[in-house]
Amino acid sequence: MTAPLALTMGDPAGIGGEIAAGAWLASRQNPGLGIHPFCLIGDVRWAGGFGIPIEVIDDPAAAATAFARALPVLAHPLATPAIPGQPDPANAAAIIGAIERATSLAMSGTTSAMVTNPIAKSVLYAAGFKHPGHTEFIGALTNTPTPIMMLAGPALRVVPVTVHVSLRRAIETLTTEAIITAATITHAALIRDFAIPTPRLAIAGLNPHAGESGAMGDDETRIIAPAIAGLRAAEIDAFGPLPPDTMFTPIALQGYDAAICMYHDQALIPLKTIDMENSVNITLGLPIIRTSPDHGTAFDIAGKGLARPASLIAALRMASIMAGQRA
Repeated sequence: MTAPLALTMGDPAGIGGEIAAGAWLASRQNPGLGIHPFCLIGDVRWAGGFGIPIEVIDDPAAAATAFARALPVLAHPLATPAIPGQPDPANAAAIIGAIERATSLAMSGTTSAMVTNPIAKSVLYAAGFKHPGHTEFIGALTNTPTPIMMLAGPALRVVPVTVHVSLRRAIETLTTEAIITAATITHAALIRDFAIPTPRLAIAGLNPHAGESGAMGDDETRIIAPAIAGLRAAEIDAFGPLPPDTMFTPIALQGYDAAICMYHDQALIPLKTIDMENSVNITLGLPIIRTSPDHGTAFDIAGKGLARPASLIAALRMASIMAGQRA
């Protein structure tokens, strides 16, 4: 049997606990969702405040049987009680520790995957957090030199080559080598984790109309086209550069398995427009499986009963599918 999943608490002042409870309840009401048993790494008092039964466990393996009757919780105490909507830097070390613990459990094979609830990086800086986000932090914890962020929904998968940097910095740092690396890791993940034997990769241009033969920029000819040539030489089915304003139409989406985009918003705007609730953040290139809901902490609605667990359910389902595929 595949080992349970581990779910981090994220920032306890956000909606992580609410959507964790909602995901557990949904999985009990509808076993057909395809969510593997999971355990929540978090403060027991905090986890007990979301209107569902919880069961404290010492070993993630116990989640397999406990999950049918309660949400299994691996105790991970907070420094101070969490107040919805009011993030507290005093809990930063506990938030970071939960991520480290989930990573360690996945690395050892004690859990089959890790799913991360949203964090607010500004809160974590008080505890010395120096990473742009979850992706880079988990990459460092697993000694992965180039973790790649994929956002995946039912109709579209996107991978930004440059991620958590300004648009100006993204353009300055875009290289042929970075495109090849992102696309190569994506190609391998589509085969291993998504059971796509011959992936097709659409490579986006950077400039309007993909540069229009140099009239609107030469990045396509200098940087992107050589990357596509290198990928094709490695027998990877990559094509482009494609005009970013037409490559996400319903007809265009039928022609590829993932889009390799040049910067963050070029990838995330179409994905979130098409289907934000069912989109999942996946880190590719790791020795472990890591997924996350595709939204933030939502401090503004925390504790108000408005949080919807759809994206977390999608992340748990995706982790379950990927774990089964690797197994």
